[in-house]
Amino acid sequence: MAVKLDEAAIGARMDELLDWERAGDGIQKQFKLASFPGAIGFVTQVAFLAEAARHHPDIDIRYNKVTLALTTHDAGGLSDRDFDLARQIDELLG
Repeated sequence: MAVKLDEAAIGARMDELLDWERAGDGIQKQFKLASFPGAIGFVTQVAFLAEAARHHPDIDIRYNKVTLALTTHDAGGLSDRDFDLARQIDELLG
C-alpha cells in the first residue's frame, strides 16, 4: 500500500515536475495537443503507462486539451506513485 506524503515531501516532489499544480488531495495538468486525434493518441499512451504502473489518472478530454489528475485514493492523498507517473507522462511529450 502506498504511503501518503507529508507537505514537505509533496513540495519537494512538486519542484521536480513542470506545470503540474495542486488540486485538493491530488495534482493535475492540462496538456494541449495539435488535434483531437493527437489528444486521443496521447491518452492511449497514458493508459498504457497507467496500466503498467497499476495507478490510473482521472482523464478529461476537451477536443485537443487533455487534463490529467492524479491522487492515491488508498493513501488518502498524494504518494510517490502520483509523482512517478506524472514524470513518466511528461516524458511522453519530450
